[in-house]
Amino acid sequence: MREIVLDTETTGFEPAEGHRIVEIGAIELLNHMPTGRVYHQYINPERAMPKEAFEVHGLGDDFLRDKPPFAAVGMAFLDFIGVDSRLVIHNAAFDMKFLNAELGWANLPIIAMDRALDTVAIARRKFPGSPASLDALCRRFAIDNSAREKHGALLDSELLAEVYLELIGGRQPDFGLSVAGGGTGQTSTEAWRPGLRPAPLPPRLSADEADAHARLIESLGETAIWKRFA
Repeated sequence: MREIVLDTETTGFEPAEGHRIVEIGAIELLNHMPTGRVYHQYINPERAMPKEAFEVHGLGDDFLRDKPPFAAVGMAFLDFIGVDSRLVIHNAAFDMKFLNAELGWANLPIIAMDRALDTVAIARRKFPGSPASLDALCRRFAIDNSAREKHGALLDSELLAEVYLELIGGRQPDFGLSVAGGGTGQTSTEAWRPGLRPAPLPPRLSADEADAHARLIESLGETAIWKRFA
């Protein structure tokens, strides 16, 4: 199963008010394991970066001025996420709202909302009443987020990938039985063989129980199955 963990950074909260995406970060998971494939793109929003957005993201007009507009990179983003991979997003409604607005403005296909899996919703179901922010979940699962001084799409995607794997049952949801990249159908349980026990286990039968069992076998006659396979 292929999944894409992604995050966006924007100039504000509402595309209907003219706000735009300034950064996209995405990480590919295959069967819940990172493959090393990432998508990361800074984007020229074609508008001034508001002061409050600069303070959150640390991305200013000078830095973004020579970056491509969304219309120039939108198809590459769609190619990376594919047509049916699940999209794992923290507060999915926000990012999907912006992505589909940008795709619509660029006359590119929009993304079906049912492809998005919202990790905020998962966290609230699993830990009702507890904070569900990315920072709070990193603290809960002892994930190091010390590098998160500013919101960055790629770093947040990396942190979210770790949080997501914890939310669905741990960083090794298949208990490590799969061989990564095998493609042969072999699992580690097929390759592993137990060694000999260094010291035999002591018998748990008492001497009286062993003697009673021997007398029982003797009483069954020579055709008893225990004697034929002894």
